[in-house]
Order: sequence, then C-alpha cells, then structure tokens
Amino acid sequence: MNLIDFNMSLDDAINKPKFHHQWFPDEVRVEKDFNAETRKMLEGMGYLIKDRNAIGRTEGIRILPNGKRDTIADRRGDDSVAGF
Repeated sequence: MNLIDFNMSLDDAINKPKFHHQWFPDEVRVEKDFNAETRKMLEGMGYLIKDRNAIGRTEGIRILPNGKRDTIADRRGDDSVAGF
C-alpha cells in the first residue's frame, strides 16, 4: 500500500516507524522515532498513544519495469532478503 498509494520507496515503506491501532484497549502503539507531528495530531483527536518496541518485521522484493530487483531487509532484526 505504501508503494502504490503513497509512492514511497521500498526502503521507506519497510523501515519507517510503524504503528498499530489496538481496539481493546483502545490505544495506538507506535515505534520509536514515530513522527512527532503525527503523534501530536492523533493525541489532539483523542487517541491514546503508547510507545513500544518493534512491530513485526517485513522483507521486500520488488520487480522493476526493467526486470531488475529492488530488495530491502527490515532493520528491526538480523534479517536478509534474496530474490529468485
């Protein structure tokens, strides 16, 4: 979604700080370095924001129009990524 809808690079889509909205308890959990302006805006809307450690890990392989591969491993762990 971040690649297509928000035109993010593969690196940004995978490695920018993540968030998770928890229904019960009703709170938004955010990773370290989550955007402070977004956090403040959410708090202003009445959301309870809680800090937490890493939210999952993601690896990415994208096939570019020229046939080359763009690959990114998540910084949150000791992960790696390889294409076919």
